[in-house]
Amino acid sequence: MHSYNISYHLNIMNSLNTINMTSSSSTSFFAYFNPNGLSTSLFLLPDIQMMEIFLALVVFISIHSLRQGKKQGLPNWPLVGMLPSLILGLRKDMYEWISDVLCRMNGTFTFRGPWLTNLNCVVTSDPRNIEYLLKTKFSNFPKGDYFRSTVRDLLGDGIFSADDEIWQKQRKTASIEFHSANFRNMTTDSLLELVHSRLLPVLEDSIKQLIPIDLQDVLLRLTFDNVCMIAFGVDPGCLHPGLPEIPFANAFESATEATILRFVTPTLVWKTMRCLGLGTERTLKHSLKKVDEFADEVIKTRKKELSLASSEDSKKRSDLLTVFMGLRDEQGRPFSGKILRDICVNFILAGRDTSSVALSWFFWLLNRNPEVEERILAEICKILNEREDAIKESPLIFKPKEIKQMEYLQAALSEALRLYPSVPVDHKEVVEDDVFPDGTVLKKGTKVVYAIYTMGRMEGIWGKDCREYKPERWLRDGRYMSESAYRFTAFNGGPRLCLGKDFAYYQMKFVAASILYRYNVKVVEGHPVTPKMALTMYLKYGLQVKLSRRT
Repeated sequence: MHSYNISYHLNIMNSLNTINMTSSSSTSFFAYFNPNGLSTSLFLLPDIQMMEIFLALVVFISIHSLRQGKKQGLPNWPLVGMLPSLILGLRKDMYEWISDVLCRMNGTFTFRGPWLTNLNCVVTSDPRNIEYLLKTKFSNFPKGDYFRSTVRDLLGDGIFSADDEIWQKQRKTASIEFHSANFRNMTTDSLLELVHSRLLPVLEDSIKQLIPIDLQDVLLRLTFDNVCMIAFGVDPGCLHPGLPEIPFANAFESATEATILRFVTPTLVWKTMRCLGLGTERTLKHSLKKVDEFADEVIKTRKKELSLASSEDSKKRSDLLTVFMGLRDEQGRPFSGKILRDICVNFILAGRDTSSVALSWFFWLLNRNPEVEERILAEICKILNEREDAIKESPLIFKPKEIKQMEYLQAALSEALRLYPSVPVDHKEVVEDDVFPDGTVLKKGTKVVYAIYTMGRMEGIWGKDCREYKPERWLRDGRYMSESAYRFTAFNGGPRLCLGKDFAYYQMKFVAASILYRYNVKVVEGHPVTPKMALTMYLKYGLQVKLSRRT
């Protein structure tokens, strides 16, 4: 080894001497390079020495990029930026990967994508920044063109992706309807019907057959039937006995999964894939066809019903679709079929996925924390014992006032949402140059991603036990106390605060109490539990459980 090094240095010295002897005294070493751009001395170097130079260059670049990673959060490589780290994160648990980076970077870092792509963005989980973009400077942080163009095929101009006047009109209309007495009565009545006539019989059937059941699938069916009944006045029958296959439900889940992948793919790449019908874009195209067919059929059926009904009957209908069909645009024309389709799809996303996904994680957490389940049951029994009929009613049906009294149950559900928010990340775009409260400089057009999942895992917000499932953190003197929407952002915050928050809590509490009072729910041993990367945080492999009746 030593003799080779000596020989190597002698070769270099000889080359340099040759250069010096054949060049004028005023000519430098670098001037020896010929017009073709290659030094004659380089041709004299053995192949192994060229390899050493190449490896040394690679090592230098690697060390430099890794050192940058300590300052910037992730290694920033030439040409490809931080993309290699992102690809590794996608192969594991994307949300934990983001959380690890953000916690190391005190809540904010800038992701730098490959050159000539639009994957650059600021990622934050700092509550000060969240409040700033959701409330303080709300107008400077809309969803933006990038978000709308990425999700337009699925969500169109619906309430989730729209900005400005389109968003304001939809929100105002929905807000008025959500707060009407007729709508509230319809939601509670339809939920009671679905739980007792469909959900409980399906669970009972799994006990009789001694087979596990995918609780996430069952809950998705429940909330899909529920949202269709209250938003569109139609009953798709997902939760009928035998659990019939519903093409729309599978297509909708596939479409949301394919859409979220666009956010981690350069726009030029996924648009090219869309044009050529390749990969996930091909899947998305086929899924959207089924989604559109369902929405179009719902709209067509409703229009036919309204044309046959009297004006008085039409006014009595309280579903959202009927209300939107009665609206007019600035030119006095009714909303187009495209706008009505977008409204349908957005409200399905809001009403179907969020509550069912949250309940799925809730039951999984209860399985790991039986002491929490015991406290919930104790609270339910205490409330029931205060009844005048002393639980003689059969079948037992929880009353709205009893659901409201279940404060520990609400704390347990909130704690599940803190750790596993139904929407794990959200997106904004900067309209004008700005600066976050933590000092992060934001240029016009910058994309901002706020990581709701990570916020539940930050010691600075929730303390050193932030990763533990502790419903008690939501209680003050035994009473449930809500948190700031900028620390607990599961229902968003500011002007975009979720309109259905109160109904979502009622729905989750009613379903959870109705199941827990009757059944022991045990997750099948060895069942893999990991989040799926989609617009909402499904359990990737569902939630296989075994049920048994409580004595």
